[in-house]
Amino acid sequence: MLMMIKTVDINCDMGEGFGPYSIAQDDEMLDIATSANLACGFHAGDFTIMADICSQAKARGVAVGAHPGYPDLWGFGRRHQDFSKSEIKQMLAYQIGAAWAIAKSVGHKLTFVKAHGALGHLVADDEMAASALIETIKEVNDELILSVMAGVTLEQMAESAGLNIVREIYADRAYQDNGRLVPRGQPGAVIHDGQEAAKRVLAMVQEGAIITQSGKRIAADIDTICVHGDTHGAVAMARTLKKTLESSGLEIAPYSQRFEQV
Repeated sequence: MLMMIKTVDINCDMGEGFGPYSIAQDDEMLDIATSANLACGFHAGDFTIMADICSQAKARGVAVGAHPGYPDLWGFGRRHQDFSKSEIKQMLAYQIGAAWAIAKSVGHKLTFVKAHGALGHLVADDEMAASALIETIKEVNDELILSVMAGVTLEQMAESAGLNIVREIYADRAYQDNGRLVPRGQPGAVIHDGQEAAKRVLAMVQEGAIITQSGKRIAADIDTICVHGDTHGAVAMARTLKKTLESSGLEIAPYSQRFEQV
């Protein structure tokens, strides 16, 4: 049975360079995505890049959110690190605060939070880490929207805590039968074919379900679709995805607008 979803968001990780180093085509992606996940200087990004992304996003009507990760420039935030709950909260508050201040300094508004990389996987199903993220948002600014991977423990906990949440699926990543992403080191974990990715995402949005590598359907609410900016061919994939979704009758718009209208 097809789900009658009328509006969906496309989000992309941005600002993931450092100094003169650039990792993705942010300028082109800002013409496609409707929400920008802003690296906050820990796994990538710096104050100049952050300000530039926020300025461009404001000019193009793209929403901006904090994308906090582990302090791991060398490993791009994709390696797990051990921190206490209080340390995780401080780490998150530090990065969210920086993103909020940079956005405000150029006249934009920070509207959401989405954890990056290994930290994102930790908060998804580890109750201690998930509660650290939830508590930090409630303490820093409880109007911030929390972007969660569809179907994880964090989704249930954040909803119970009364946070504004959106559920996310990935265009360029494959899923296991437990609803979690296939680890990057395994065959087929990253999808590079834009047509394949778009067709798969459209089916998931229409069916209201995560479709795994084996073809299993796992019921899920879907509000936003992520295309990783550092994935090879990311811009072409995002263009194809947007065209495919719009051709099916879906409107592409920042999910933050839904909460502003309430």
